Amino acid sequence: MTGAEGATCLSRASHRPAGIKVRPVCVGAWEDRRVPEPLPVPRTDEASPTLDPAIAARLKRDAAGLVCAVIQQHDTHEVLMVGWMDEEALRRTLSEGRVTFFSRSRQSYWRKGDTSGHVQYVKSVALDCDGDALLVQVDQVGAACHTGTRTCFEAGGPIALGFGAAPEGPQA
Repeated sequence: MTGAEGATCLSRASHRPAGIKVRPVCVGAWEDRRVPEPLPVPRTDEASPTLDPAIAARLKRDAAGLVCAVIQQHDTHEVLMVGWMDEEALRRTLSEGRVTFFSRSRQSYWRKGDTSGHVQYVKSVALDCDGDALLVQVDQVGAACHTGTRTCFEAGGPIALGFGAAPEGPQA
């Protein structure tokens, strides 16, 4: 199968873990990017106010039961902030379309933008390969950081490298 710009579309069942369905994807000269089938759409009915068990089973939580959530602007891929979610925060995020975090300091849930107006509208959520981090792509309204800057990494600032600049281009 041939895809855009001469890339080859593959679906190789022999190289994936048992039980993982893989959609065919187009690959270029760099790598074979196999994409797992999306997790099931979360149940949102009030009779079942829990995270789908198939999603919950894949989460690898820290000692406090939390998973790191990296928040990224969906169209620019700018990393805006990092927060923490437990199963309930993730369920709310998936079902309500707005990002909900679990505050480690207050031990309570908070939905981004409820007090500041700086809302994060969810565009997609992905789980990393280890299950210990979420990538939440959003449409950010206003500042993402509580300091008023666009990102929390602007507010934190760069850290100087002790080894100099990294070389440019691919390394053999």
